[in-house]
Amino acid sequence: MLRNNLGNSSDFKSEDGSVFSQTEHNVVATYLIMAGIISILSNITVLGIFMKYKELRTPTNAIIINLAVTDIGVSSIGYPMSAASDLYGSWKFGYAGCQIYAGLNIFFGMASIGLLTVVAMDRYLTICRPDIGRRMTTNTYISMIVGAWVNGLVWAVMPILGWASYAPDPTGATCTINWRENDASFVSFTMTVVVINFIVPLTVMFYCYYHVTRSIKCHTTSNCTEYLNRDWSDQVDVTKMSVIMILMFLVAWSPYSIVCLWAAFGDPKKVPPSMAIIAPLFAKSSTFYNPCIYVVANKKFRRAIFAMFKCQTHQATPVTNILPMDVPQNPLTSGRI
Repeated sequence: MLRNNLGNSSDFKSEDGSVFSQTEHNVVATYLIMAGIISILSNITVLGIFMKYKELRTPTNAIIINLAVTDIGVSSIGYPMSAASDLYGSWKFGYAGCQIYAGLNIFFGMASIGLLTVVAMDRYLTICRPDIGRRMTTNTYISMIVGAWVNGLVWAVMPILGWASYAPDPTGATCTINWRENDASFVSFTMTVVVINFIVPLTVMFYCYYHVTRSIKCHTTSNCTEYLNRDWSDQVDVTKMSVIMILMFLVAWSPYSIVCLWAAFGDPKKVPPSMAIIAPLFAKSSTFYNPCIYVVANKKFRRAIFAMFKCQTHQATPVTNILPMDVPQNPLTSGRI
C-alpha cells in the first residue's frame, strides 16, 4: 500500500487546483498569520506559567501542559505552511510536504482529543471516585498521556501507509485527508476515525462530566457546604475549565467531521468551497482559544498570570487540609504527578 501511495506523487499536481481567488487566499493567509502568532505566544506563556509556579503542577495540569504542546505543534507547523501556500495561491510544499503537514495536523488533533478524554476521566476519578483517584500514581498519569499521543500517531500514519490518503483540499492551499476520493478505503478510514476518536471520546466525556456535575451539585447544596474551602473551589474551577475546553473543541472539530461524513456518504463534489476552508480553520482555532479558557475559567491560573506580570517569584496560595470526599490536591512530586 505504501508503494501505491508513493506512486500517487506523480499525479499530485493534478489535484493542486484552487477554487478560491487570490484575494480570498490572502484573507485566509492574514487570518492564519495572526492566529498563529497569538497561538504560539499564548501557549508558550501557558507552559512558562505552569513550569514557574509549583502550585500549578497538579495531575490535571500535567495533562493541560500536553494540550498546550499540541497547540504549539499545530501553530508552529500547520499555520505557517498553510499561510505560505495561501499567499502563493496553491499548495507550495509538494507531495512530501503535504504528507508531513496533514499527518502532523491529524497527529496533534487526535492527541488533543485523547488528552481531553484523559482530563474528563481525571475529573471523574478525582471528584466522584476519590477512592480510586488517590491510588493513581505518576506512572498511571504518564501511561494515559502517552496513550493519547500514541493514538494520535497511529491514525496520522495510516493514510501515509495506504489506508485513505492525504491530498490538497479544493482550496488548493492546505492538505488533509483526501475526502474528494470517497472510495472504500476513505469511507472505512473515516468511519473508524469518527467512531474511535470522536463518538467514543465524547461518550466518555459526557458520562464523566454528567456524574461530576451531579457530585458538585450534591455537595454545594447539602449540609456539608461549610466544608467547602479554597481547595474544593479550585476543583470546581478546574472542572468548569475542562468542560468549556471540551465544548469548544467539539465546536471546533464538528465542521471537519461533517465534511468528512458528507464526502463519505454523499457527493464530495457538492461540498461547498466555503465549507471546505471553514472546516480546517475551525479545527485549528482551538489552538489559540484554549489559553483564553485557562484565564477566564481558572482563578488559580489568573493569579499566576498576575504574579508573573508583577515579576513575583512565588504565587501565594493558602493551603488548607479539609476537603470534601478527601480529594487529593498534591502538586507534582516524585511519587505522584
